[in-house]
Order: sequence, then C-alpha cells, then structure tokens
Amino acid sequence: MIGAGKMKQYTNVLDKPLSKGRQEVSLSGFAYLFSELVQYNQTQVDNIGELERRLEDAGYAVGVRVLELLCHREKGNRRETRLLGILSFVHSTVWKVLFGKVADSLEKGTEHEDEYMISEKELLVNRFISVPKDMGSFNCGAFVAGIVRGVLDNAGFPAVVTAHFVPVDGQQRPRTTILIKFAEELSLPLLLAPGPVSFCVLH
Repeated sequence: MIGAGKMKQYTNVLDKPLSKGRQEVSLSGFAYLFSELVQYNQTQVDNIGELERRLEDAGYAVGVRVLELLCHREKGNRRETRLLGILSFVHSTVWKVLFGKVADSLEKGTEHEDEYMISEKELLVNRFISVPKDMGSFNCGAFVAGIVRGVLDNAGFPAVVTAHFVPVDGQQRPRTTILIKFAEELSLPLLLAPGPVSFCVLH
C-alpha cells in the first residue's frame, strides 16, 4: 500500500488536530467590519452609553471564544487559577493574538486593591475612528473592554471592565486605558498566591 504507515488516518473530522491557520487578517478588512458594527449599533440606540454597552456585549462574545481557543491551543485545555496569572495571560497572550503585540502596560491601581489597568498608546479600534463633537467622549475601546471581560468572566474572574481615554502630555491623541475592577467575592490573598493550573471550563 502506498504510504502505508507514513500518515495517520483520521476517520472523524473532530479527531484532526486544530490548525493554527493564518495569524493575521487584513487591517483594512477589520477596519471596515468594525466600522459597520459601530454604525449599525449606532442606529439601534438613543445615547452614547447604550452604544458603548452594545459594543461591550459584542466584545464579550469574542472574549468567550478567544478564551476557548487559547485554552485549547496554548494551554492544553487548562487555565490560570491565579489573578496575576490571568492578568498576564490577557496582557500578553490574548493581546498578541488579537493585536499582534503585547499591551503597552499592565499596572495595579493605586487607590483600590482590586483594580488593574491595561493601557495602549494607540488602541487599534480607536486608531481610525474620528468621533464627532456631538458624541462627546465616545470610546470604541468599549469593544475591547468587552473582550477582556469575556475572557476574565469565563475564566472564573468576574470583573467590571471599562474603557477610558487618558490625556498624555505632548501627544494630540489620548491613550486608552482598560480599567479592570474585580468582583468583591474574589478572595484576593488566595488568588494572588501561587497555585496550580486547573482544567479550563468552557461555556
């Protein structure tokens, strides 16, 4: 038989290994689709707050799928059980998969023990967006905040995640900060301590 013993045969498509496929998509294609997403949701709401919430909800669904994919591909269906571990996972692995680079910074809040900030000098979803004056401080970063919340929530770290513009001296455009405030029920001393990696629970 030609090639006998040379190639593993798969009787079921589900048995085949998951291919990583292409690692990048067209920036212009993404910009077009994201613009359509924003414009569509803009027609469905009456104010900026509602628009940002809809973008966050759309991002949340993406975050759930990103966690599912990366748990399978990078961690062998296992996930972090420590707070600092999951934050590092979002700041580095998730950010690199989504934006081709790690986030510019990950910082702990100075006023509250349960707050952390991921900052980007030029967040991709805000790069090509021109916000009209009548839309005030509308921030497309709400979509990315939703992604982060989707990852954290489904990894067992419920949090309120919001996007904010922060002025930077000497720069025309502000940086975007994703503010993460973890739920009160999380035991921070326990989550900060070293611990094992558990099996990833997917929804």
